[in-house]
Amino acid sequence: FELLLSDPLQFFRVEVALEDINDHSPVFPEDQVIFDIPETSDPGSRFPLEGARDFDIGSNTVQAYSIAPENEYFKVSYGSRITGKKYLELVLENPLDREVQAEIGFSLIATDGGSPPRSGTTQVKIVILDANDNAPKFTQEEYIGQVLENMPEGTVVLTVLATDPDAGVNGDISYQLSQVVGQRDSAFVIDPITGEIKITKPLDFETAEMHELTVRARDGGGLSAICKVLVEVVDVNDNAPELVVSSFSSPLPENTVPGTVVALFTVRDRDSGANGKISCALEDQLFFSLRPAYKNYYELVTVSALDREETPRHILSVTAADAGSPPLTSTQTFTVDISDVNDNAPVFNRTSYTMYVRENNVPSAFVGAVSAADADVGLNAKVSYSLAPEARAERPSCSCISVNSENGHVFVLRPLDYERLRQTEVTVSASDAGSPPLRANVTVRLVVLDENDNAPLVLYPAQDGSPVASELVPVAAEAGYLVSKVVAVDADSGQNSWLSYHLLRATDPGLFSVALQSGEVRLRRPVTERDSGKQKLVVLVRDNGKPPLSATAALSALLLKDLSDVRLPHGSPATEEQAGSLTTYLIISLVFVSLLFLITTAVLVARKVCRRKELQAAHVLYGADTLQSGLADAAAAGTLPRAYCYEISLTTGSGNSEFKFLKPILPSLPPQHCAVGQGPDEEQDFPCVPVSTEDVAPDNAGTLSAGHFNGL
Repeated sequence: FELLLSDPLQFFRVEVALEDINDHSPVFPEDQVIFDIPETSDPGSRFPLEGARDFDIGSNTVQAYSIAPENEYFKVSYGSRITGKKYLELVLENPLDREVQAEIGFSLIATDGGSPPRSGTTQVKIVILDANDNAPKFTQEEYIGQVLENMPEGTVVLTVLATDPDAGVNGDISYQLSQVVGQRDSAFVIDPITGEIKITKPLDFETAEMHELTVRARDGGGLSAICKVLVEVVDVNDNAPELVVSSFSSPLPENTVPGTVVALFTVRDRDSGANGKISCALEDQLFFSLRPAYKNYYELVTVSALDREETPRHILSVTAADAGSPPLTSTQTFTVDISDVNDNAPVFNRTSYTMYVRENNVPSAFVGAVSAADADVGLNAKVSYSLAPEARAERPSCSCISVNSENGHVFVLRPLDYERLRQTEVTVSASDAGSPPLRANVTVRLVVLDENDNAPLVLYPAQDGSPVASELVPVAAEAGYLVSKVVAVDADSGQNSWLSYHLLRATDPGLFSVALQSGEVRLRRPVTERDSGKQKLVVLVRDNGKPPLSATAALSALLLKDLSDVRLPHGSPATEEQAGSLTTYLIISLVFVSLLFLITTAVLVARKVCRRKELQAAHVLYGADTLQSGLADAAAAGTLPRAYCYEISLTTGSGNSEFKFLKPILPSLPPQHCAVGQGPDEEQDFPCVPVSTEDVAPDNAGTLSAGHFNGL
């Protein structure tokens, strides 16, 4: 037999020799042998017997024969012929006399050479007949026949033939098939008249390749002869190959290296010759192949990398075929399951996500969900979500966003203000539960949608509770004359910041009109003498939100025939004595400005001396081209400072009453501070003041033509 060792794979052939012991006694084919011997038989005549069979071998087989009790007529003779065949015979020593003794009986004993020896006995009966001096004789001492193992019952194998020269009854021959030692149910039968040997049941080459028979021919006078018949069974291809699996591994991890042994099996065929030659083949050789191992052993091995996500199960069919005609085949199926390895990271269904939320949202508002899938299975495919820390320090993470670790739902934790935060980005990480875990990141952009939560803010005229400044309108002005312009901004965006201007109230509604989009206040018709000299207007500024929010701006206009009619806009109407001359006001203004300049210069020099550092000049400029956007942004941010002084231009020949002071057009807002660098590591704070702006007052002959804001 063969001994198979695994890891490493080794084969050994083991032969066990069984040493014989004397455990079998000699056995004769028949319990009793009867001989009909004519009394005319001469001394020295020999009568053949079938020897005893002993299943032991060597010295334990039959070694000697003897007769008991001994008699004067017969003795036993045994030995081997030149051809090597053994013989056993009874030898007649003295003439027979039927009238003296008609029958002779004794025991024939076969003794083996064992220790202690064993023996077998058969009874021999001698019937003395009248004269029949010719025994039957076979044409051959040994007959050999062949028969296919698949031949049906009743098939004639061969025919034996014996002749007897005697006549009459002494010449009639009958055939008898002796029972083969060790076979209880013989597969053969002989015709006693013709000598044809037939099979009584199908033969099997794999059970017995050769059958040995003994045929006795007996004549009517009692004389007999024996011959040996050998029947060879011819093999046919009636056995399909067999596959015997020694080991099989399933499931296999998908990271199994090529060359791994999956199964070990052997093939065999009970037929012989070409019918027993076997070849094996594997149908699918993309991932697996067969490799001969030892004799009829084969290994099923992997030849390429496995991927459970592509093919979770491999069904392999191994076919074994013999070389018979026609060939017989058998198939063995191996089902190899592939176990999962965490080799796939989660994959988001989008490359990025954009989610929207309206400002002033409720806390923990649901805004959307992210979703990732993992091609693995089990814990390797269980995905959890979290916010990944920002790698860039200049982009701080937003604490207002949260993501559900189980389902990827994204929530906004606190109310947002569009005017402070318009959009933000966070990184969401999806991680599986494998070991080690694999992860993927995706960017989620949160866009804040504007709500109409800011009313319009009127920048001009200033609505700070102080008396309204009057606009100067000449009586000779024609229709379409620009009286003033209402300037307003809205901190919202989009439609919510679209402003429209409407005339809400007026002393004479038919005299003025307000441009819907620009806010310009113009004369609808020429001024008449019936119109009041002082006109008051209220302009409604409304945004385009839903619902719309609004603010009002109060204006005052003085209808004048010439600039000598200019009156101060503060308090009650001024009298002629209160007006004063233009020269007096101009001198006072110049003195005041000069004093302010001297005081400012002294303060700056004192600060320089105290700090002992040179102050780097710094200023913030609002240019003429950026006034409109600058005012809007500054007002929205709450950083628009109050103007410090004004500069006006008058036309040539203006009278002494054509100059007046106007109030600042901007509301009082808290001053901001600007950081001015003094060195690489130092900063100095100064108030931020506007330097210059473009005119915002109407430009007409005889009236205020330009208003400039000047400052440090």
